[in-house]
Amino acid sequence: MNARSMMALFLAAVSSSALAAADDGQKPKTAAIPKKEENNAVQVASKPEWPQLPRAHAGAPNVVLILLDDVGFGATSVFGGPVNTPELQQLANSGLRYNRFHVNAMCSPTRAALLSGRNSHEMSFGNITELAAGYQGYNSLWPRESASVAELLKENGYSTAAFGKWHNTPMWEVNAAGPFDRWPTGLGFEYFYGFMSAQTSQWEPTLYRNTLPADPLAARRPGYHLTTDLVDDAIRWVHRHDALASDKPFFLYFATGATHVPHHVPAEWIAKYKGKFDEGWDAIRERSFARQKELGVIPANAELTPRPKEIPAWDSLTADQKKLLAHQMEVYAGFLSHTDYEVGRLLAGIRADGHNEDTIVFYIPGDNGASAEGGFEGRDAVGMDGKAPSVTDRLERIDDLGGEMFLNHYATAWAWALNSPFQWAKEVASHLGGTRDPLIVSWPGHVIQTEIVRSQFTHVNDIAPTIYELASITPPTEVNGVKQTPLEGVSFAYTFNHPDAPSRHTVQYFEMLGSRGIYKDGWWAGSFNHLPWPSGRSPFNSPPETKPWELYHLDDDYSQAHDVAAQYPDKLKELEDLFEAEARRNHVYPLEPFRLDALPLITNGKTSFEYRSGQHPIPAASAPRLSQRAHIIAAELDVPTQAASGVIVAEGGRYGGFTLYVKNGTLFYESNINGHRAGEVVSSETLPPGKTIVTAEFTPDGPPPQQQAISFAPQTPLAGIITLTINGKTVGSGHVAGIGNNTDTFDIGYDRGSPVSPSYTSPFAFTGEIERVRVDLK
Repeated sequence: MNARSMMALFLAAVSSSALAAADDGQKPKTAAIPKKEENNAVQVASKPEWPQLPRAHAGAPNVVLILLDDVGFGATSVFGGPVNTPELQQLANSGLRYNRFHVNAMCSPTRAALLSGRNSHEMSFGNITELAAGYQGYNSLWPRESASVAELLKENGYSTAAFGKWHNTPMWEVNAAGPFDRWPTGLGFEYFYGFMSAQTSQWEPTLYRNTLPADPLAARRPGYHLTTDLVDDAIRWVHRHDALASDKPFFLYFATGATHVPHHVPAEWIAKYKGKFDEGWDAIRERSFARQKELGVIPANAELTPRPKEIPAWDSLTADQKKLLAHQMEVYAGFLSHTDYEVGRLLAGIRADGHNEDTIVFYIPGDNGASAEGGFEGRDAVGMDGKAPSVTDRLERIDDLGGEMFLNHYATAWAWALNSPFQWAKEVASHLGGTRDPLIVSWPGHVIQTEIVRSQFTHVNDIAPTIYELASITPPTEVNGVKQTPLEGVSFAYTFNHPDAPSRHTVQYFEMLGSRGIYKDGWWAGSFNHLPWPSGRSPFNSPPETKPWELYHLDDDYSQAHDVAAQYPDKLKELEDLFEAEARRNHVYPLEPFRLDALPLITNGKTSFEYRSGQHPIPAASAPRLSQRAHIIAAELDVPTQAASGVIVAEGGRYGGFTLYVKNGTLFYESNINGHRAGEVVSSETLPPGKTIVTAEFTPDGPPPQQQAISFAPQTPLAGIITLTINGKTVGSGHVAGIGNNTDTFDIGYDRGSPVSPSYTSPFAFTGEIERVRVDLK
């Protein structure tokens, strides 16, 4: 309120008092006016003072935390692998290499532990978000009792930003309605640019900036690649920070989508590895093992574990299989080398702003072991039936690997080779192939560069406590009024200048998809549940609790080559009991709870949906599920006088979905299953100008098959009849083999991601007006 308004109120109050006194027959009273001396005293006592903003402790370093995806322990040349990573080597040359660093066996659990300093089940991420279940350890609801490292750094004077993959928000909350308190910007990051799901196309990604969808047109610039885009944006953020808040340290979390499937990379990077993998995975693994010993990243007495009997020998393959599968590895190697180059460009950009000795870099090449999820012959082309064509047919399109046409993945055995010298791979928490990855720490001027390999037992939940120690932050017992759970991780800053110091992280449990592991003081017990590739999964067979335990003495047996359970039954029993205690304390039970559980999607129970123009793209989990339901889509349009064109409704993309669109005034409906046209219906009449209503009705051939309710599992497409109408008149009808499961978004007025139909180029926005779209499930 300004001075003039205050004076008006004062005079009104005086007048009212006087009138009241006159009504009582009394003389009006004169208001008491403060003496000049009293006014002066009040002015002297009142001093302007702004609230103090958080300030970082003197000497608190900038923190750059880098996390790659699905990179095995033995993939990079820095750790003896076959993929050249010179930028990572340069970083390692100025820092430390940790060869007993551990992660969880899948994406979301590792990230939750990394960014909180707690255990994954305690963070409600006992699994990936797509397999969330209604149990405390698995519901993917980041607990307020466990503030993120970004939140605490922000509250202690840091600028914070996250780039790339964020896989820690419940699927049903990734939409324009939120809530947003479990998005990156709700968990302490002041800025976010990246994607919210397990994977996205590197060529045509679905991205968000903070909580809003990013412009999809930017991803269609010539030469675009997601990793390059993320690096560019991160460098720009550092420039903005330094221009506006150079007195504050920053925390930059950079988590690429690389090298998760799809293996998308420019062709020139693939060409660098032509012929490099023709000798096959057995020879590559043995050569990596020899280099690992030469580099000193594994002990001299370490043994190379044998190939599992389930994985074929390279020499058993046909010539055509060898040609295809060797090229799959060339694509992956190019992908990882390209990622190394781009991360190096990020670090160079940060250094160019003058950040060197004031910046510590934690670089984790892998959030779990290499992925064996590609199957024995890898994955690229898929038929409408979900099965791969013959190897001969696949070879005809071998040069398309790495491009936008396929969600390609290498063969299972390559993952085994890239996890040298350990057993198994991603998804397996019982063995080191799924849970041990490299860690490089670089802080020029602050760490001793001799004896660069550190062999203390460390875990991904140790990163946050280490950052707190370096930033002189004592984690508070209460954050935003909520009492905090204690940190589970242990700072390993003590290892920086004391290479021989004993490990301080002495106990750690592991669990993923029913496979279990427990570490204590150099011993490891593990219980293997199922094979980590699609044909090997058996979640409905014997319960994981019935699977036997193995025992390894890691102090003497670095690679888990010798199961000594029979020799040390008492030690095994001790560790089994310890796992039981840790599992109950951290909400690990029930194991594999996703089997009979369904997600609380916002579409549950709804049969009618209405959308207006200007609708944000809707992720698959929040969109109507149409592939197995009779339904009708009705759109109210304002058609221009010239022939209209563009998408009315599209769900999915080039790998599956449907699209209702107009081209030169003609109405089209097209279905896509696994990248194949599964049916097309074309209207016999063109759209008239002005107010027009079009409908597309799907009538299935029969009832949907019975399926178990496994959290947002893909559904088998159901064939049926599509009928098109314009203003109530039937203008087309035809049979479609089904509506493919979508991998992109549900869009109104344009096709935001990759195109569902090859007949147009996204976004192919509708040239008229879309006033309303209604979807009714029958």
